[in-house]
Amino acid sequence: MPIHRLLVAGLTLSALGLHAPAEAAKPATRNRAEIPAQYRWDFAPIYPDWAAWENGLRDLDAKMNAFAALKGTLGKGPEQLAHAYRALDEIGILEYRVYRYPQLQRDTDTRNQDVAGRFQRVGALLAKFGTLTAWFTPELLQIPQATVALWLRDTPALAPYRFPILEEFRKRQHVLDEAGEKLLSFSARANQTPNSVYSELSTSDIKFPKVKLSDGAEFVLSPGNYQQLLRTRYEQADRAKAFEGHIGAFTANANSYAAIYNGVLQRGWFLAQARRFPTTLEAALEDNAVPPAVVTNLIDTVRAGVGPLRRYAQLRRKLLGLKEYHLYDSAIPIFRNEASYDFDRSKDLVLEAVAPLGADYVASYRRWMAGGNLDVYENEGKRSGAYSASVYGVAPYVLMNYNDTLDALFTFAHETGHAMHSVLSNEAQPFATSQYTIFVAEVASTTNERFLLERLLERTADPKERFLLLEHAVDAIVGTFYTQVLFADFELQAHRLAEQGQPVTAEVLNGLYLKLLKDYYGDAVTVDDAYKATWMRIPHFYNSPYYVYQYATCFASSAKLFKDMTTGSTAERAAATERYRTLLKSGGDDQPMRQLQKAGVDLTQRATVQAVIEQMDQLVSRMEQEAAKIR
Repeated sequence: MPIHRLLVAGLTLSALGLHAPAEAAKPATRNRAEIPAQYRWDFAPIYPDWAAWENGLRDLDAKMNAFAALKGTLGKGPEQLAHAYRALDEIGILEYRVYRYPQLQRDTDTRNQDVAGRFQRVGALLAKFGTLTAWFTPELLQIPQATVALWLRDTPALAPYRFPILEEFRKRQHVLDEAGEKLLSFSARANQTPNSVYSELSTSDIKFPKVKLSDGAEFVLSPGNYQQLLRTRYEQADRAKAFEGHIGAFTANANSYAAIYNGVLQRGWFLAQARRFPTTLEAALEDNAVPPAVVTNLIDTVRAGVGPLRRYAQLRRKLLGLKEYHLYDSAIPIFRNEASYDFDRSKDLVLEAVAPLGADYVASYRRWMAGGNLDVYENEGKRSGAYSASVYGVAPYVLMNYNDTLDALFTFAHETGHAMHSVLSNEAQPFATSQYTIFVAEVASTTNERFLLERLLERTADPKERFLLLEHAVDAIVGTFYTQVLFADFELQAHRLAEQGQPVTAEVLNGLYLKLLKDYYGDAVTVDDAYKATWMRIPHFYNSPYYVYQYATCFASSAKLFKDMTTGSTAERAAATERYRTLLKSGGDDQPMRQLQKAGVDLTQRATVQAVIEQMDQLVSRMEQEAAKIR
């Protein structure tokens, strides 16, 4: 995804929350201790010190062992069942604190082996608990469902657990007996082997080559350097050389990657069959009660709607003045600009953008931002990227590596959208239903981004600035929608190979991926043969199968919600906004498809997905109009 440096014309810098580069407040130091405290996490609300954490770890272990002793009590009556669920709540709330305290500190300095060791201790304890509780669901399901229904009706103490309990009965045909569940629990660590092997091969053992570019500069084509070269090297031949060298580091081990991925596919098929699912897709969707047609309709609709994607590639080729447009050309900015988004003023800009969600929403947002929950700037040893991590009973913690760019501003809006989703869910829900699913997780974050985009567009008439903002929005659709659907298409076809007992080799996977690229991009892009190996370097394929489609469904959901909240009569907009706020407060109190339907989104309808395709088409048209005005 391109990183664009935006220069605002026609407005004062302070009006947009911007500073000129020389005035930016970003710390010059990468020494964490020298970064002002207001830009660093405050861990004290979780635990005051490591001694308190050790006590928490011991308490968690004791509670887990005590819970294991409840085996055989669930069917004795509603109070005993409620007692077991309250014990699970206590363990879950404590898990959040015990897990996050070392995890967050590890991520601020990955070099600290003491913290890494403590984090591993937590992982071992959680794995043990999985085995200790293998009896729980089979024992629950031994109670007649009619009996449980009466208990739920007549026992107030069970009210917070109504939905989780009913969900267990919905999924009962895929639950094994205690012996089977315990056996599967023993495989949990072994199931991580393909992920671990992929990680080691792609990080520890991979040998990235050095490339010499047209100006004589030499670079090792590590992932960071490679992405930077694609974004900054305006000589197409340099980008081509960088791509060939980087992908070559993966193709050198093509057969190994194919073997690892085949291991992922075979693991999925084994677990699906063990739990009596006809396909791996149905096994992956069962927890959230998502119909398989949601995924297949998504893929079919996007395949039929690739026109705007191709138009965008053609527009980029024209504006960049290229005879041929390759996928390695997609990251280079069309216009070069310098601007700086000061973090403190950008916070106010994001709050201003989400004002349509209501004064109380903004006030809650502002309180959360002031609570020591943001780790803003890069420092030595800090992990890359950005994320939001909730700590129930404390607050969500957001990690950033903020660098005053437009991309960083949108990332900030995105991650704090996640945080506000967690804030509202945790405030409104009991612990048992406080955690929202991945299926709805990206809705709040991408809705935040859309509000920010429209606010920025409202503030300027400068065609170059508007073009760059529109380009950012289109790139988001390409990366979050089209690309993720292409990935989902690949995953679905690859898993079907395993289900049918077909060969899964590097040659087969290469052919599958290359055909997909040509199906989606057509002749708008020159698809280099080497791009057939791209599947080798997509971590989601190895770490979380059948995950990526949810980026696209969430994007489609947020597009529909945003449209409902910003168009129509005043009463219609207010009603849509209230439905959206209710969604954010609902946590995991219902199946995610039903939660979205209550908010006004039906993902079983192709029209919901088609709306994103139409939005992309409109945005590309607006880019063409603004480009025509730029000298």
